[in-house]
Amino acid sequence: MASPEIEALTQALARLPGLGPRSARRAVLHLLKRRETALAPLLRALELVEQRLSNCHVCGNVDTVDPCAICTDPRRDQRSLCVVEEVADLWALDRSRLFPGRYHVLGGRLSALDGVRPEDLSVDRLVGRIAAGGIDEVVLATNATLEGQTTAHYIAERLEGFPVRLTRLAHGLPVGGELDYLDEGTLAQALRARLPIE
Repeated sequence: MASPEIEALTQALARLPGLGPRSARRAVLHLLKRRETALAPLLRALELVEQRLSNCHVCGNVDTVDPCAICTDPRRDQRSLCVVEEVADLWALDRSRLFPGRYHVLGGRLSALDGVRPEDLSVDRLVGRIAAGGIDEVVLATNATLEGQTTAHYIAERLEGFPVRLTRLAHGLPVGGELDYLDEGTLAQALRARLPIE
């Protein structure tokens, strides 16, 4: 049996997404075996992040500076704004390095079942950013779920009177996907969004 401290560390790691109790135990054993090369640097990194972590008051990103590095990057296209549900979505899109603009994190998505209403999201702050001017395009990059689509539709209605071009991410067949492995919803969306062959 492990000591209470080691067991507490194991339980804390097991609460992280993607780690169950067995994976957490393996991670703890790895950290304990390699205290100097793995555990000590991890502890320092966690302490630094805990001390400096903040939410960007402009876009809602999580960073160690406020405003975040994306919002202060002069190379970013200030006229394009990509709206995402969560910080994880922002990070995933930004990792691709395909979107040159800036972001806005809603902090969730509308969901009647979960009791998430428009005032629970940062939609008013988004509208304020658009109203301030200087933005030509708003990309609605909400997830392809019923709640994500409802959220995108609500935002589109809220931005109706502004002189911005609203776009959304394409949905449909994934690259390398085989038709017989796809669900009916994905196939239906791919058929609805079909393009002419040029």
